Amino acid sequence: MTATAVDDLVSRIRDHRCHHHPIFDHWRQAPPGSAVLAALFHQIRSFCDATRPGGQFPRALATHRLSAESALLQEIVESEENHGADLATMAGHLVNRAAGRTVFPDIHDQGLVESGLKEYSDHLLGNLPGYDPETGLLAQTRRARAVFAGRQRTGREATLRNLGTALALEMISNRHLIPGWKAALIDSGHYGVALEDPEMHYLLEHWGEIGAEEQHEKNAIAAVGSVLGPTTEALITEGVDIFLDALTALWDVLDAALLASGCPTDDLVSA
Repeated sequence: MTATAVDDLVSRIRDHRCHHHPIFDHWRQAPPGSAVLAALFHQIRSFCDATRPGGQFPRALATHRLSAESALLQEIVESEENHGADLATMAGHLVNRAAGRTVFPDIHDQGLVESGLKEYSDHLLGNLPGYDPETGLLAQTRRARAVFAGRQRTGREATLRNLGTALALEMISNRHLIPGWKAALIDSGHYGVALEDPEMHYLLEHWGEIGAEEQHEKNAIAAVGSVLGPTTEALITEGVDIFLDALTALWDVLDAALLASGCPTDDLVSA
């Protein structure tokens, strides 16, 4: 497939509202209190957790005689292993900083931090339609996570959709999520932290030209570019759109419910 065709798909992702969503701009402009921050991290952390496992996806690619593409995606999966603990540490540290006190006495206790984040989410978001009290997840978070359940399917159509989803995920992570977090968490100065701080290792690991997300995007573009063609384009594009639409819906509800779409949050929720 020509580079132009791949570039068209890349442009489709860049032009989507998800890529330009203002959630991180609002986060930077009106810093949320510690409780709101914890609830945000619970939802986003839970979404991120679902994106890491490869499931049957790399094996399915190999089964469909896409061995090189399988290797590219397997590299991403292996690179993302154990990042959940680092994300929990970063979240716990930032909630402590936002609160000005010790909310989480041991930020390296992943289970303790994650259960604490859920408690704040339950308190602030539990009355929203579709909220699941067992997991503490919004309906929109569950839908965004469910996109990656497709990685357990091994049929050709599912595998092609998963390729599109993988491309959109890696581009959004590299060009929207990680830069957005850096702007809101580091550049804003809200929390008095630096990228090089040990507690911020998760962000450092993913940021910039030598960060994990940059390489992940390159792998995904290469994998999709070698497969994209007249018989595969529709399914790959469908996988792109399913992911982008689901994440946009999650960003919309978090932005409205927790960040008041850029307005000070004191009148909306109490942290």
